[in-house]
Amino acid sequence: MKEKELYREEFEKEWRKELRKSIPVKERMKIPRQKMPEREPEERIKYFKEVNLGLTEDQAVEEAKRCLDCANPQCIKGCPVRIDIPTFIKLIEKGKFVEAAKKIKETNSLPAICGRVCPQEIQCEKECTMKKATGVPIAIGNLERFVADYERETGKVDIPEIAPSTGKKVAIIGSGPAGLTVAGELIKKGHQVTIFEALHKPGGVLVYGIPEFRLPKHILNAEIDYLRRMGVEIITDFVVGMTATIEDLKEEGYEAFFIGTGAGLPNFMRIEGENLVGVYSANEYLTRVNLMKAYEFPEYDTPVYKGKRVAVIGGGNVAMDAVRTAKRLGAERAMIIYRRSKAEMPARVEEIKHAEEEGIEFHFLTNPIRYIGDKNNRLIAMECIKMELGEPDASGRRRPIPIKGSEFKMEVDMVVVAIGQSPNPLIPKTTPQIKVGKWGNIEVDWETMQTSMEGVYAGGDIVRGGATVILAMGDGRRAAQSIDRYLKDKR
Repeated sequence: MKEKELYREEFEKEWRKELRKSIPVKERMKIPRQKMPEREPEERIKYFKEVNLGLTEDQAVEEAKRCLDCANPQCIKGCPVRIDIPTFIKLIEKGKFVEAAKKIKETNSLPAICGRVCPQEIQCEKECTMKKATGVPIAIGNLERFVADYERETGKVDIPEIAPSTGKKVAIIGSGPAGLTVAGELIKKGHQVTIFEALHKPGGVLVYGIPEFRLPKHILNAEIDYLRRMGVEIITDFVVGMTATIEDLKEEGYEAFFIGTGAGLPNFMRIEGENLVGVYSANEYLTRVNLMKAYEFPEYDTPVYKGKRVAVIGGGNVAMDAVRTAKRLGAERAMIIYRRSKAEMPARVEEIKHAEEEGIEFHFLTNPIRYIGDKNNRLIAMECIKMELGEPDASGRRRPIPIKGSEFKMEVDMVVVAIGQSPNPLIPKTTPQIKVGKWGNIEVDWETMQTSMEGVYAGGDIVRGGATVILAMGDGRRAAQSIDRYLKDKR
Protein backbone atom coordinates (compact mmCIF):
# COMPACT_ATOMS: atom_id res chain seq x y z
CA MET A 1 0.00 0.00 0.00
CA LYS A 2 2.79 2.45 0.90
CA GLU A 3 4.62 1.72 -2.37
CA LYS A 4 1.40 2.37 -4.29
CA GLU A 5 0.91 5.69 -2.47
CA LEU A 6 4.50 6.77 -3.11
CA TYR A 7 4.16 5.96 -6.81
CA ARG A 8 0.95 7.96 -7.00
CA GLU A 9 2.53 10.94 -5.22
CA GLU A 10 5.49 10.95 -7.62
CA PHE A 11 3.14 10.67 -10.59
CA GLU A 12 1.04 13.58 -9.31
CA LYS A 13 4.13 15.73 -8.82
CA GLU A 14 5.23 15.12 -12.40
CA TRP A 15 1.95 15.99 -14.08
CA ARG A 16 1.57 19.01 -11.79
CA LYS A 17 4.94 20.24 -13.03
CA GLU A 18 3.85 19.81 -16.64
CA LEU A 19 0.57 21.57 -15.99
CA ARG A 20 2.34 24.43 -14.25
CA LYS A 21 4.52 24.95 -17.34
CA SER A 22 1.45 25.16 -19.58
CA ILE A 23 0.67 28.66 -18.29
CA PRO A 24 3.59 30.88 -17.20
CA VAL A 25 3.51 32.13 -13.61
CA LYS A 26 3.20 35.76 -14.72
CA GLU A 27 0.13 34.87 -16.77
CA ARG A 28 -1.43 32.98 -13.87
CA MET A 29 -0.96 36.02 -11.65
CA LYS A 30 -2.95 38.16 -14.10
CA ILE A 31 -6.07 35.99 -13.88
CA PRO A 32 -8.66 37.69 -11.63
CA ARG A 33 -10.26 35.81 -8.77
CA GLN A 34 -13.59 34.39 -9.89
CA LYS A 35 -16.59 35.84 -8.04
CA MET A 36 -19.07 33.26 -6.82
CA PRO A 37 -22.64 34.01 -7.95
CA GLU A 38 -25.08 34.79 -5.13
CA ARG A 39 -28.71 35.76 -4.68
CA GLU A 40 -29.58 39.44 -4.62
CA PRO A 41 -30.14 40.87 -1.10
CA GLU A 42 -33.72 42.02 -1.70
CA GLU A 43 -34.57 38.49 -2.88
CA ARG A 44 -32.73 36.42 -0.27
CA ILE A 45 -34.18 38.14 2.83
CA LYS A 46 -37.60 36.79 1.87
CA TYR A 47 -36.73 33.15 2.49
CA PHE A 48 -34.08 30.75 3.76
CA LYS A 49 -32.61 29.54 0.46
CA GLU A 50 -28.81 29.41 0.25
CA VAL A 51 -27.22 32.80 -0.48
CA ASN A 52 -24.09 31.61 -2.32
CA LEU A 53 -24.84 29.69 -5.50
CA GLY A 54 -21.45 28.08 -6.20
CA LEU A 55 -18.93 28.42 -9.01
CA THR A 56 -19.72 27.22 -12.53
CA GLU A 57 -17.44 24.62 -14.14
CA ASP A 58 -15.78 27.30 -16.27
CA GLN A 59 -15.26 29.54 -13.25
CA ALA A 60 -13.76 26.69 -11.24
CA VAL A 61 -11.25 25.82 -13.97
CA GLU A 62 -10.33 29.49 -14.42
CA GLU A 63 -9.86 29.96 -10.66
CA ALA A 64 -7.74 26.80 -10.51
CA LYS A 65 -5.46 28.25 -13.19
CA ARG A 66 -4.46 30.97 -10.72
CA CYS A 67 -2.72 28.40 -8.47
CA LEU A 68 1.06 28.70 -8.71
CA ASP A 69 1.65 25.14 -7.42
CA CYS A 70 4.37 26.36 -5.08
CA ALA A 71 7.37 24.18 -4.32
CA ASN A 72 6.70 24.67 -0.59
CA PRO A 73 2.92 25.20 -0.33
CA GLN A 74 2.06 27.08 2.85
CA CYS A 75 -1.67 26.67 2.23
CA ILE A 76 -1.48 23.06 3.45
CA LYS A 77 0.10 24.21 6.70
CA GLY A 78 -2.81 26.62 7.15
CA CYS A 79 -5.35 23.78 6.89
CA PRO A 80 -6.20 22.06 10.21
CA VAL A 81 -6.92 18.76 8.42
CA ARG A 82 -3.95 19.06 6.02
CA ILE A 83 -5.74 18.73 2.68
CA ASP A 84 -3.36 18.38 -0.28
CA ILE A 85 -4.59 21.69 -1.68
CA PRO A 86 -2.23 22.12 -4.68
CA THR A 87 -3.03 18.66 -6.04
CA PHE A 88 -6.81 18.98 -5.77
CA ILE A 89 -6.68 22.41 -7.42
CA LYS A 90 -4.51 21.12 -10.28
CA LEU A 91 -7.00 18.28 -10.78
CA ILE A 92 -9.71 20.92 -11.20
CA GLU A 93 -7.53 22.73 -13.75
CA LYS A 94 -7.38 19.47 -15.72
CA GLY A 95 -11.17 19.13 -15.51
CA LYS A 96 -10.88 16.10 -13.23
CA PHE A 97 -13.52 17.23 -10.74
CA VAL A 98 -14.41 13.85 -9.22
CA GLU A 99 -10.73 13.01 -8.74
CA ALA A 100 -10.30 16.38 -7.00
CA ALA A 101 -13.11 15.51 -4.59
CA LYS A 102 -11.50 12.15 -3.83
CA LYS A 103 -8.17 13.87 -3.15
CA ILE A 104 -9.83 16.15 -0.58
CA LYS A 105 -11.60 13.21 1.05
CA GLU A 106 -8.30 11.53 1.79
CA THR A 107 -8.11 13.84 4.82
CA ASN A 108 -11.54 15.52 4.98
CA SER A 109 -14.81 13.57 4.94
CA LEU A 110 -16.99 16.72 4.95
CA PRO A 111 -15.81 18.93 2.05
CA ALA A 112 -19.23 20.31 1.08
CA ILE A 113 -19.62 21.59 4.63
CA CYS A 114 -16.10 23.00 4.96
CA GLY A 115 -16.38 24.72 1.59
CA ARG A 116 -19.39 26.61 2.94
CA VAL A 117 -18.71 27.46 6.58
CA CYS A 118 -14.96 27.29 7.25
CA PRO A 119 -13.04 30.58 7.59
CA GLN A 120 -10.53 29.90 4.80
CA GLU A 121 -9.58 33.58 4.80
CA ILE A 122 -7.79 33.16 8.14
CA GLN A 123 -6.45 29.67 7.46
CA CYS A 124 -5.39 28.16 4.13
CA GLU A 125 -6.10 31.29 2.04
CA LYS A 126 -4.24 33.47 4.53
CA GLU A 127 -1.08 31.45 3.87
CA CYS A 128 -1.56 31.32 0.07
CA THR A 129 1.48 32.48 -1.91
CA MET A 130 -0.78 34.24 -4.40
CA LYS A 131 -2.16 36.35 -1.55
CA LYS A 132 1.35 37.33 -0.52
CA ALA A 133 2.25 38.17 -4.12
CA THR A 134 -0.91 39.95 -5.27
CA GLY A 135 -3.05 40.45 -2.17
CA VAL A 136 -5.76 38.14 -3.57
CA PRO A 137 -5.54 34.45 -2.56
CA ILE A 138 -6.78 31.46 -4.54
CA ALA A 139 -10.45 30.81 -3.66
CA ILE A 140 -9.62 27.50 -2.01
CA GLY A 141 -12.89 27.24 -0.09
CA ASN A 142 -15.02 27.96 -3.15
CA LEU A 143 -13.12 25.31 -5.13
CA GLU A 144 -13.54 22.76 -2.33
CA ARG A 145 -17.29 23.43 -2.31
CA PHE A 146 -17.45 23.15 -6.11
CA VAL A 147 -15.92 19.69 -6.38
CA ALA A 148 -17.88 18.34 -3.41
CA ASP A 149 -21.13 19.55 -4.97
CA TYR A 150 -20.13 18.25 -8.41
CA GLU A 151 -19.39 14.79 -7.04
CA ARG A 152 -22.70 14.64 -5.17
CA GLU A 153 -24.87 16.12 -7.94
CA THR A 154 -23.45 13.79 -10.61
CA GLY A 155 -23.94 10.75 -8.39
CA LYS A 156 -20.26 9.83 -8.56
CA VAL A 157 -19.67 9.48 -4.82
CA ASP A 158 -17.66 6.31 -4.23
CA ILE A 159 -17.06 4.67 -0.88
CA PRO A 160 -13.33 4.58 -0.06
CA GLU A 161 -11.46 1.39 0.67
CA ILE A 162 -12.30 0.04 4.13
CA ALA A 163 -9.67 -2.02 5.96
CA PRO A 164 -10.57 -5.52 7.24
CA SER A 165 -12.45 -5.51 10.55
CA THR A 166 -10.29 -5.23 13.65
CA GLY A 167 -13.11 -6.31 15.95
CA LYS A 168 -12.57 -3.17 18.04
CA LYS A 169 -15.58 -1.06 19.05
CA VAL A 170 -15.33 2.73 19.33
CA ALA A 171 -18.01 4.97 20.85
CA ILE A 172 -18.24 8.56 19.64
CA ILE A 173 -20.28 10.85 21.84
CA GLY A 174 -21.75 13.69 19.82
CA SER A 175 -22.25 13.98 16.06
CA GLY A 176 -20.86 17.44 15.46
CA PRO A 177 -17.93 18.12 13.11
CA ALA A 178 -15.35 16.63 15.49
CA GLY A 179 -17.31 13.42 16.06
CA LEU A 180 -18.16 12.97 12.38
CA THR A 181 -14.51 13.39 11.47
CA VAL A 182 -13.36 10.78 13.99
CA ALA A 183 -16.00 8.39 12.69
CA GLY A 184 -14.93 8.83 9.07
CA GLU A 185 -11.26 8.26 9.89
CA LEU A 186 -11.71 5.23 12.15
CA ILE A 187 -14.24 3.37 9.99
CA LYS A 188 -11.64 3.35 7.19
CA LYS A 189 -9.20 1.70 9.59
CA GLY A 190 -11.56 -1.25 10.07
CA HIS A 191 -12.87 -0.38 13.52
CA GLN A 192 -16.55 -0.70 14.44
CA VAL A 193 -17.78 2.85 15.00
CA THR A 194 -20.97 3.97 16.73
CA ILE A 195 -21.99 7.61 17.17
CA PHE A 196 -24.31 8.40 20.09
CA GLU A 197 -26.25 11.63 19.53
CA ALA A 198 -28.48 13.27 22.15
CA LEU A 199 -30.75 15.06 19.67
CA HIS A 200 -33.16 13.43 17.22
CA LYS A 201 -31.00 14.36 14.21
CA PRO A 202 -27.23 14.01 13.78
CA GLY A 203 -24.97 16.94 12.92
CA GLY A 204 -24.52 18.80 16.20
CA VAL A 205 -23.94 22.52 15.69
CA LEU A 206 -24.07 21.95 11.92
CA VAL A 207 -27.76 21.05 12.15
CA TYR A 208 -28.99 23.19 15.06
CA GLY A 209 -26.72 26.21 14.84
CA ILE A 210 -26.05 27.09 11.20
CA PRO A 211 -29.02 28.44 9.20
CA GLU A 212 -30.32 26.96 5.98
CA PHE A 213 -29.18 30.00 3.99
CA ARG A 214 -25.55 29.21 4.87
CA LEU A 215 -25.64 25.41 5.07
CA PRO A 216 -28.66 23.70 3.48
CA LYS A 217 -29.68 20.68 5.49
CA HIS A 218 -29.80 18.40 2.44
CA ILE A 219 -26.05 19.04 2.01
CA LEU A 220 -25.39 18.08 5.62
CA ASN A 221 -27.63 15.01 5.33
CA ALA A 222 -25.72 13.86 2.25
CA GLU A 223 -22.38 14.13 4.08
CA ILE A 224 -23.75 12.16 7.04
CA ASP A 225 -25.27 9.55 4.70
CA TYR A 226 -21.81 9.14 3.16
CA LEU A 227 -20.48 8.10 6.59
CA ARG A 228 -23.39 5.70 7.07
CA ARG A 229 -22.62 4.10 3.71
CA MET A 230 -19.04 3.63 4.90
CA GLY A 231 -20.40 1.62 7.84
CA VAL A 232 -20.74 4.16 10.66
CA GLU A 233 -23.68 3.44 12.97
CA ILE A 234 -25.54 6.50 14.30
CA ILE A 235 -27.86 6.20 17.31
CA THR A 236 -29.96 9.32 18.03
CA ASP A 237 -31.98 10.31 21.13
CA PHE A 238 -29.22 8.78 23.26
CA VAL A 239 -27.82 11.04 25.99
CA VAL A 240 -24.52 9.64 27.21
CA GLY A 241 -24.39 10.53 30.89
CA MET A 242 -28.12 9.90 31.34
CA THR A 243 -29.27 7.13 28.98
CA ALA A 244 -25.97 5.38 29.72
CA THR A 245 -22.58 6.39 31.08
CA ILE A 246 -19.14 5.74 29.61
CA GLU A 247 -18.73 2.94 32.16
CA ASP A 248 -22.00 1.38 30.95
CA LEU A 249 -20.76 1.50 27.37
CA LYS A 250 -17.52 -0.19 28.39
CA GLU A 251 -19.60 -3.12 29.61
CA GLU A 252 -21.14 -3.25 26.12
CA GLY A 253 -17.68 -3.88 24.65
CA TYR A 254 -16.56 -0.40 23.64
CA GLU A 255 -12.79 -0.07 24.09
CA ALA A 256 -12.17 3.55 23.07
CA PHE A 257 -14.22 6.73 23.31
CA PHE A 258 -14.26 10.17 21.73
CA ILE A 259 -16.14 13.01 23.41
CA GLY A 260 -17.34 15.68 21.01
CA THR A 261 -20.34 17.08 22.87
CA GLY A 262 -19.64 20.70 21.98
CA ALA A 263 -20.34 23.94 23.78
CA GLY A 264 -24.09 23.95 24.12
CA LEU A 265 -24.34 25.89 27.38
CA PRO A 266 -25.26 29.50 26.50
CA ASN A 267 -23.55 32.43 28.19
CA PHE A 268 -25.50 35.42 29.48
CA MET A 269 -24.42 38.85 30.67
CA ARG A 270 -26.19 38.49 34.04
CA ILE A 271 -27.89 41.84 33.82
CA GLU A 272 -31.33 42.91 34.96
CA GLY A 273 -34.26 41.65 32.88
CA GLU A 274 -32.69 38.59 31.27
CA ASN A 275 -35.71 36.52 32.37
CA LEU A 276 -38.19 38.69 30.50
CA VAL A 277 -40.33 37.16 27.76
CA GLY A 278 -38.60 37.99 24.50
CA VAL A 279 -34.99 37.47 25.63
CA TYR A 280 -33.46 34.39 24.02
CA SER A 281 -30.10 32.72 24.02
CA ALA A 282 -28.73 32.27 20.51
CA ASN A 283 -28.67 28.51 21.13
CA GLU A 284 -32.39 28.31 21.83
CA TYR A 285 -33.34 30.71 19.05
CA LEU A 286 -31.26 29.05 16.34
CA THR A 287 -32.19 25.54 17.48
CA ARG A 288 -35.89 26.36 17.25
CA VAL A 289 -35.47 27.81 13.77
CA ASN A 290 -32.89 25.41 12.28
CA LEU A 291 -33.34 22.00 13.87
CA MET A 292 -37.03 22.33 14.73
CA LYS A 293 -37.82 24.29 11.52
CA ALA A 294 -39.81 27.00 13.26
CA TYR A 295 -39.39 29.16 10.16
CA GLU A 296 -41.88 26.81 8.46
CA PHE A 297 -44.54 27.12 11.20
CA PRO A 298 -47.31 25.93 11.19
CA GLU A 299 -46.15 23.12 8.85
CA TYR A 300 -43.67 22.31 11.61
CA ASP A 301 -45.27 22.72 15.03
CA THR A 302 -42.43 24.69 16.60
CA PRO A 303 -43.46 28.30 17.16
CA VAL A 304 -40.88 31.03 17.52
CA TYR A 305 -41.47 34.66 18.42
CA LYS A 306 -41.05 36.88 15.37
CA GLY A 307 -39.91 40.21 16.74
CA LYS A 308 -40.33 43.47 14.87
CA ARG A 309 -37.43 45.28 16.59
CA VAL A 310 -34.78 42.63 17.18
CA ALA A 311 -31.42 43.25 18.84
CA VAL A 312 -28.72 40.58 18.71
CA ILE A 313 -25.94 41.00 21.27
CA GLY A 314 -22.51 39.95 19.99
CA GLY A 315 -20.22 40.18 16.99
CA GLY A 316 -19.35 36.62 16.00
CA ASN A 317 -20.69 34.26 13.35
CA VAL A 318 -23.47 33.06 15.68
CA ALA A 319 -24.63 36.66 16.09
CA MET A 320 -24.62 37.11 12.30
CA ASP A 321 -26.64 33.92 11.88
CA ALA A 322 -29.19 35.03 14.47
CA VAL A 323 -29.68 38.57 13.17
CA ARG A 324 -29.96 37.48 9.53
CA THR A 325 -32.47 34.81 10.62
CA ALA A 326 -34.55 37.47 12.41
CA LYS A 327 -34.56 39.57 9.25
CA ARG A 328 -35.88 36.65 7.22
CA LEU A 329 -38.59 36.04 9.82
CA GLY A 330 -39.94 39.53 9.23
CA ALA A 331 -38.11 41.89 11.60
CA GLU A 332 -38.58 45.54 10.59
CA ARG A 333 -35.35 46.41 12.38
CA ALA A 334 -32.71 43.71 12.85
CA MET A 335 -29.72 45.07 14.78
CA ILE A 336 -26.30 43.96 15.94
CA ILE A 337 -25.26 45.43 19.29
CA TYR A 338 -21.51 45.04 19.70
CA ARG A 339 -19.34 46.51 22.43
CA ARG A 340 -16.26 46.93 20.25
CA SER A 341 -15.75 48.44 16.78
CA LYS A 342 -16.18 46.75 13.43
CA ALA A 343 -12.42 46.10 13.21
CA GLU A 344 -12.60 43.81 16.26
CA MET A 345 -15.57 41.73 15.12
CA PRO A 346 -14.69 38.01 15.06
CA ALA A 347 -17.36 37.17 12.46
CA ARG A 348 -16.25 36.22 8.95
CA VAL A 349 -15.84 39.14 6.56
CA GLU A 350 -18.28 37.48 4.14
CA GLU A 351 -20.96 37.17 6.81
CA ILE A 352 -20.62 40.83 7.81
CA LYS A 353 -20.79 41.87 4.15
CA HIS A 354 -23.92 39.80 3.55
CA ALA A 355 -25.55 41.21 6.69
CA GLU A 356 -24.82 44.78 5.60
CA GLU A 357 -26.28 44.08 2.15
CA GLU A 358 -29.43 42.68 3.76
CA GLY A 359 -30.11 45.84 5.73
CA ILE A 360 -28.87 44.75 9.13
CA GLU A 361 -28.14 47.72 11.44
CA PHE A 362 -24.81 47.74 13.29
CA HIS A 363 -24.51 49.59 16.58
CA PHE A 364 -20.83 49.50 17.51
CA LEU A 365 -19.23 50.52 20.82
CA THR A 366 -22.57 49.83 22.49
CA ASN A 367 -23.44 47.46 25.32
CA PRO A 368 -26.76 46.64 27.03
CA ILE A 369 -26.88 47.18 30.80
CA ARG A 370 -30.49 46.17 31.51
CA TYR A 371 -33.63 44.96 29.77
CA ILE A 372 -36.97 46.64 30.44
CA GLY A 373 -40.34 44.89 30.51
CA ASP A 374 -44.01 45.81 30.68
CA LYS A 375 -46.53 44.76 33.35
CA ASN A 376 -46.77 41.33 31.70
CA ASN A 377 -43.00 40.83 31.93
CA ARG A 378 -42.63 41.13 28.16
CA LEU A 379 -39.58 42.92 26.78
CA ILE A 380 -40.28 46.42 25.45
CA ALA A 381 -36.87 48.16 25.59
CA MET A 382 -33.27 47.92 26.70
CA GLU A 383 -30.92 50.41 28.27
CA CYS A 384 -27.46 50.61 26.72
CA ILE A 385 -24.23 52.44 27.41
CA LYS A 386 -21.68 53.71 24.91
CA MET A 387 -18.17 52.26 25.04
CA GLU A 388 -14.67 53.35 24.10
CA LEU A 389 -11.65 51.15 23.37
CA GLY A 390 -8.72 50.95 25.74
CA GLU A 391 -5.59 48.80 25.71
CA PRO A 392 -5.64 45.26 24.20
CA ASP A 393 -6.84 42.46 26.49
CA ALA A 394 -5.86 38.76 26.53
CA SER A 395 -7.64 38.18 23.20
CA GLY A 396 -5.45 40.80 21.50
CA ARG A 397 -8.44 43.06 20.89
CA ARG A 398 -8.75 46.46 22.52
CA ARG A 399 -10.71 46.30 25.77
CA PRO A 400 -14.10 48.08 25.74
CA ILE A 401 -14.57 50.62 28.54
CA PRO A 402 -17.97 52.15 29.48
CA ILE A 403 -18.35 55.91 29.02
CA LYS A 404 -19.95 57.41 32.12
CA GLY A 405 -23.15 59.32 31.51
CA SER A 406 -23.68 57.87 28.00
CA GLU A 407 -26.65 55.66 28.88
CA PHE A 408 -29.61 55.62 26.49
CA LYS A 409 -32.69 53.51 25.81
CA MET A 410 -33.59 51.58 22.68
CA GLU A 411 -37.03 50.16 21.88
CA VAL A 412 -36.86 46.42 21.23
CA ASP A 413 -39.36 43.59 21.51
CA MET A 414 -36.86 40.77 21.15
CA VAL A 415 -33.22 40.22 22.14
CA VAL A 416 -30.96 37.32 21.18
CA VAL A 417 -27.85 36.97 23.34
CA ALA A 418 -24.94 35.63 21.26
CA ILE A 419 -21.89 36.27 23.44
CA GLY A 420 -20.48 32.76 23.39
CA GLN A 421 -21.13 29.30 24.79
CA SER A 422 -19.58 27.15 27.48
CA PRO A 423 -18.71 23.45 27.20
CA ASN A 424 -21.46 20.91 27.78
CA PRO A 425 -21.07 19.84 31.45
CA LEU A 426 -22.90 16.49 31.35
CA ILE A 427 -20.07 14.07 30.56
CA PRO A 428 -17.58 15.54 33.08
CA LYS A 429 -20.29 15.45 35.78
CA THR A 430 -21.06 11.79 35.19
CA THR A 431 -17.44 10.75 34.60
CA PRO A 432 -15.40 12.33 37.44
CA GLN A 433 -12.20 10.61 36.24
CA ILE A 434 -12.07 13.13 33.38
CA LYS A 435 -10.18 16.27 34.34
CA VAL A 436 -11.71 19.63 33.42
CA GLY A 437 -10.41 23.20 33.39
CA LYS A 438 -11.79 26.16 35.31
CA TRP A 439 -14.21 27.01 32.48
CA GLY A 440 -15.60 23.47 32.35
CA ASN A 441 -13.62 22.44 29.27
CA ILE A 442 -12.23 18.91 29.14
CA GLU A 443 -8.44 18.99 29.38
CA VAL A 444 -6.47 16.98 26.82
CA ASP A 445 -2.97 16.30 25.63
CA TRP A 446 -3.02 18.47 22.50
CA GLU A 447 -0.73 16.12 20.57
CA THR A 448 -2.96 13.08 21.07
CA MET A 449 -6.29 14.61 22.25
CA GLN A 450 -6.33 12.06 25.09
CA THR A 451 -8.11 13.02 28.30
CA SER A 452 -6.98 12.11 31.82
CA MET A 453 -8.93 8.85 31.45
CA GLU A 454 -7.33 5.94 29.59
CA GLY A 455 -8.91 5.20 26.24
CA VAL A 456 -11.00 8.39 26.30
CA TYR A 457 -10.28 11.24 23.89
CA ALA A 458 -11.99 14.56 23.26
CA GLY A 459 -11.98 17.44 20.79
CA GLY A 460 -13.89 20.36 19.36
CA ASP A 461 -15.80 22.88 21.44
CA ILE A 462 -15.94 20.65 24.54
CA VAL A 463 -12.18 21.19 24.68
CA ARG A 464 -11.78 24.62 23.07
CA GLY A 465 -14.98 26.41 24.02
CA GLY A 466 -16.71 28.03 21.04
CA ALA A 467 -14.42 27.62 18.01
CA THR A 468 -14.68 26.87 14.29
CA VAL A 469 -15.92 23.79 12.44
CA ILE A 470 -12.55 23.13 10.83
CA LEU A 471 -10.62 23.37 14.11
CA ALA A 472 -13.00 20.79 15.56
CA MET A 473 -12.36 18.59 12.54
CA GLY A 474 -8.62 19.00 12.99
CA ASP A 475 -9.02 17.82 16.60
CA GLY A 476 -11.07 14.88 15.37
CA ARG A 477 -8.50 13.80 12.83
CA ARG A 478 -5.70 13.99 15.38
CA ALA A 479 -7.78 12.05 17.93
CA ALA A 480 -8.63 9.37 15.36
CA GLN A 481 -4.95 8.76 14.69
CA SER A 482 -4.33 8.40 18.42
CA ILE A 483 -7.30 6.10 18.95
CA ASP A 484 -6.16 3.88 16.08
CA ARG A 485 -2.69 3.57 17.65
CA TYR A 486 -4.23 2.90 21.08
CA LEU A 487 -6.43 0.09 19.77
CA LYS A 488 -3.61 -1.49 17.78
CA ASP A 489 -1.40 -1.48 20.87
CA LYS A 490 -4.14 -3.33 22.79
CA ARG A 491 -4.12 -6.30 20.40
